[in-house]
Amino acid sequence: MNIRFVLLLSVLSLLLIPHQVTWADTGKKPNVIFILADDFGYGDMSCYGATHFKTPACDRLADQGMRFTDAHSPSAVCTPTRYSILTGRYNWRSWLKNWVLQEHHPILIDTDRLTMGKLFQQAGYSTGCIGKWHLGWGTELGTDFSGEVKPGPLEVGFDSFYGVPFSHNSGKSHQVFMRDRQIVNLKPGLKYNSKEAMKNTVRKLENTAIDLSNEAVAFIDKNKDKPFFLYYPTTNIHFPLTPNSRFKGTTKAGIYGEFVVEFDWAVQQVVEALERNGISGNTIVVVTSDNGARPPGKLKDLEAFNNHPCNGPWRGTKRHIHEAGHRIPLIVRWPGKVKAGTLSDETVCLTDFFTTFAKILNQPVPNNAGEDSYDLTNLLTGNPHKHPLREATIHHSVSGQFAIRQGDWKLIEGSSNGDYPKNDEGKIDVKTWNPERDPTTGKWTKLDYFQLKPDGKFQLYNLKSDPKEQKNLSAKHPEKVRQLLNLLNSYRSNQRSAPIVGK
Repeated sequence: MNIRFVLLLSVLSLLLIPHQVTWADTGKKPNVIFILADDFGYGDMSCYGATHFKTPACDRLADQGMRFTDAHSPSAVCTPTRYSILTGRYNWRSWLKNWVLQEHHPILIDTDRLTMGKLFQQAGYSTGCIGKWHLGWGTELGTDFSGEVKPGPLEVGFDSFYGVPFSHNSGKSHQVFMRDRQIVNLKPGLKYNSKEAMKNTVRKLENTAIDLSNEAVAFIDKNKDKPFFLYYPTTNIHFPLTPNSRFKGTTKAGIYGEFVVEFDWAVQQVVEALERNGISGNTIVVVTSDNGARPPGKLKDLEAFNNHPCNGPWRGTKRHIHEAGHRIPLIVRWPGKVKAGTLSDETVCLTDFFTTFAKILNQPVPNNAGEDSYDLTNLLTGNPHKHPLREATIHHSVSGQFAIRQGDWKLIEGSSNGDYPKNDEGKIDVKTWNPERDPTTGKWTKLDYFQLKPDGKFQLYNLKSDPKEQKNLSAKHPEKVRQLLNLLNSYRSNQRSAPIVGK
């Protein structure tokens, strides 16, 4: 065969392959999809070592982008992490000092605060939140959901919202979907918590992931011709474990594994929507988790769990101050900018995406925003950057126990694992359920459920030599304890831990 003819056929075949235009091709600012799993552990993806099931969609994203081995949620529970992602600020600087918001609590994010959503709005993006909110609604205690409810997601940076107002395990009256500011299928004139209303409003738990996935895909289809930001916090894999029946028997880790596989399926629906619309190459996709995993609580589920190491090699579980509470999977795919198949051991925190996205969008960050957020753009794109990127990182447990990580060293303030404090009867020792309020300004000032006080003891670990946090070196290295405690105190007393953007 004539070689010129072969070359011509080769060129024609390349022209017939759909070209995914990348950010590098056009210079356009990319679409961004931030997928936040709920209670998804470090060991819950096969690309992080899971063997009881496969997560091909997440694995593919990891192969095409950057996978982190030392990424951390700012808290070991969900509400605080969600606050921190959207504000770039540690949650303990807000009025919520530990645990999570309850269903009668007002919105946690100050509507005057610059948020991630507002950054994208300022840059001309369409912004959507689809999934689990759990950051409060309204301004008062005991908000009535019988009509329009605000402030909520639309007041803090999102053009649209569809999802679960609180958590997957909410009480029946809040076990609903909301669109923007109203409960879906709530008939006018009915109280949202009446039996008559709930006949139409209560969602089917086993269909929740599919319903949210359909909304996410519809959002992508609707906004394919303009820049968009989709914040997609899923309800998977928070208890109760309710995978759809289509995933039954697909894993060696029982119903827990099926819920993980369902999450991976939802990721795949997003990827396919991007590819179908020809915008995959111009979209940043982030996949991560709000905290560590919580193994099944029911005996039958635990038996089917088959000893799956949901938190990988790390000590502890969700809620804890030890690594399993906050060391999480993190994958970033950015075609044309992030080199495929990259593995990073840089210590990063989910607060860092606030300033990172601001840099990509070329949006200014005032001094009173993104206080604990570092810019990851040079790290992601392979450009020279300061190492370590962060001076230090603060960890926070469900009870409000603090830890600080700097380099290989981690100091925990207190001798416990940071879980719920218990009273003499073995029950969770809650001192108060409601936040305090400034009588002059009307602003909420503090909700401290447990009023935890440090016991004067410390745990000091070198994570390089002791990654499982087994050897407490505080007595052997008192100078390191003092150094890290001083840094922790300075971060707590000052308004920020990250450098001012531009300096």
